[in-house]
Amino acid sequence: MSADTPELFDSITKPVPPFRAGVDVFPVESDGKKLIYIHDPMGYVPRPFVLNKEVAGLMALIDGEKSITQIHQEIVNYQPDTDVTEELLMKFVQHLDKNRVLFSDYFKQYADQVESEYEAEEVRQPACSGSSYPEDPTELRNKLDEALNNGSVSENATEAQALYAPHIDPRIGLSTYGKAFAPLQTVQPKRVIILATSHYAGSYHPEYENLPFILSDKVFETPLGQVEPDKERIQELAKSADKLGVSTKDRAHRVEHSIELHLIFAQHIWPDNFKLLPILVGPFEELFYSDNNHINGKVEAMSHWLNQQLEDPDTFLLISGDLAHIGKKFGDNAPAQTMFEDVKGFDRSFLNIAKSGDADGLLRHVADDYDPYRICGFPPLYTFLKSSPEVEGEITGYQIWDEQERESAVTFGSILYSKNNSG
Repeated sequence: MSADTPELFDSITKPVPPFRAGVDVFPVESDGKKLIYIHDPMGYVPRPFVLNKEVAGLMALIDGEKSITQIHQEIVNYQPDTDVTEELLMKFVQHLDKNRVLFSDYFKQYADQVESEYEAEEVRQPACSGSSYPEDPTELRNKLDEALNNGSVSENATEAQALYAPHIDPRIGLSTYGKAFAPLQTVQPKRVIILATSHYAGSYHPEYENLPFILSDKVFETPLGQVEPDKERIQELAKSADKLGVSTKDRAHRVEHSIELHLIFAQHIWPDNFKLLPILVGPFEELFYSDNNHINGKVEAMSHWLNQQLEDPDTFLLISGDLAHIGKKFGDNAPAQTMFEDVKGFDRSFLNIAKSGDADGLLRHVADDYDPYRICGFPPLYTFLKSSPEVEGEITGYQIWDEQERESAVTFGSILYSKNNSG
């Protein structure tokens, strides 16, 4: 570390920095030991990180308000004969800080360095290779062929304009991916726009405030090769960035999987070179509360721009999004399995409204009770439907990932859209 790097937290009287938002904490068991596993989707934690389960109560006391001295006093009040000292507490807090799970000055500077270095790079390296899918190109192609065998080439493929498909881990949703992408094997676009859910835009607050569309001009790399960016349209978007709600600071792309998991299928079924326009779409909560808000005008403007791009027969749009996220992992009190019937009904209505091209109807459906099932694919899909009011689609797949051990579930599906079917 440089001389300017902040030191680890070392005060017994100042509030201990809180745990970072977005870090996954869940119990595991290894060799008969009960542990707490900490997973960082942002990749700041330097290595797999586990703690003894006995410290769970201590972790709850680190709330961003209490000092080491105050935490120690609470422990003493609860357990007068404790052998936990302020010195031991400091060592524990510094262990957490060193592993970058606290929202401290030490962490903030490191994170800013990581993101600044990423933004300066010219190539976006794959984030999911070797985990969600094989890093060996031959093995990956075999896996993608296995997926595509679940579907069939569509007779209307030449009329296809857009595809809404999942970004769930392919190890879970391989058959749905195959049914979604198989109909497109006879299409060969020269330009591919990927409009995809941004899962991490909120982690950079306020970087993307009032900027729901996050652009990248990097070359995207996967085990199947590199895809060049569509510089012409990227520059066009950048020139109207404020009107369209576009940010060209692309740090939200660094660990994002939603574009990458569509891209490997696109590279496989469209082996001839195509240029890529990758756009992440942030959350649209403001639309649920009012028609008169900052996001609404920017979505309208971006949708109009997309409509112009889709008039080009050599342009294809991939829309990357899943459906419901339910259960205890996602903040529900009830296990996901008790919610399946209601969620299936909600998803069925969502997909039917979406396939009809009814953007306003889709917004009403999701906004009712303020997106109760956390439909992550709503923002990119809604943006597309606003751009193509005459479009009509065909539902090609639907699946539920039932993560029983965590009492949680994710649903996902796919819709193939064709040009002006209702016109």
